[in-house]
Amino acid sequence: MDNFFQHKARKRFGQNFLVDENIIERIVRAIGPKATDKLVEIGPGQGAITALLLDKCPSLTAVELDRDLIPMLEFKFRDYPDFTIIEKDALKFDFGSLAEGEGEQLRIVGNLPYNISTPLLFHLLSFRGKIQDMHFMLQKEVVDRLSAVPGVKSFGRLSVMAQYYCRVQGLFPVPPQSFRPAPKVDSAIVRLIPHQTLPHPAQDEQLLERIVSVAFQQRRKTLRNALKPLFPNLDPEQLPVDTSRRPETLSVKEYVELANYCSQMTPPESASE
Repeated sequence: MDNFFQHKARKRFGQNFLVDENIIERIVRAIGPKATDKLVEIGPGQGAITALLLDKCPSLTAVELDRDLIPMLEFKFRDYPDFTIIEKDALKFDFGSLAEGEGEQLRIVGNLPYNISTPLLFHLLSFRGKIQDMHFMLQKEVVDRLSAVPGVKSFGRLSVMAQYYCRVQGLFPVPPQSFRPAPKVDSAIVRLIPHQTLPHPAQDEQLLERIVSVAFQQRRKTLRNALKPLFPNLDPEQLPVDTSRRPETLSVKEYVELANYCSQMTPPESASE
């Protein structure tokens, strides 16, 4: 069994294993796991966080893509009968399938691979109705984008959509030396709590996402010019926001107001392809 513990981090999986015990303990304290929780860990790696989570909550499901890690994890946590490993790509996994009971909600944690963190966050947001909260280790730049406010450079598509669906809290930084191998970037912990009731509900969420995406693809342009391909006949005088502004200056509320106004119009088919 000893050879199970000689796993080398794989670059293609974006693996950087957390080894700093103080940081690990701080993360688990921030999560605050309870025995009755339905915990899901994405990418447990060598089980550094998993071990402390299981001490607090013996029922945990891990989603791991690297099949070579699975025998090691199964052996390491063999005394926990309610510990389950699912060998799947988290980007393609149906997380909703884990919330089996009526009203059951998941608490999701993970040290997310930096190379897939943004698409994975959007994938997880699609299951937000079955998620109580999420705690992730991410590249600090991504955490800054998630929690950014309008008017700062890091405010963008990810900021708007994450904050539309969730309350976002950047918690604390994690230096490169906390990992093996050490990444070339700083990391940080973020907490996302899906809104039970949306503060600013959009009439058409797909349209909201489309407008936000198009706006930030042309972020140096005014909002009016950025949205022309999508809505060539917009009358600036009738809009609920000033479209002479740059995309990064609008709040989530203003994007929703704009989307709700535009939902009365039909965008050209070519703009949605």
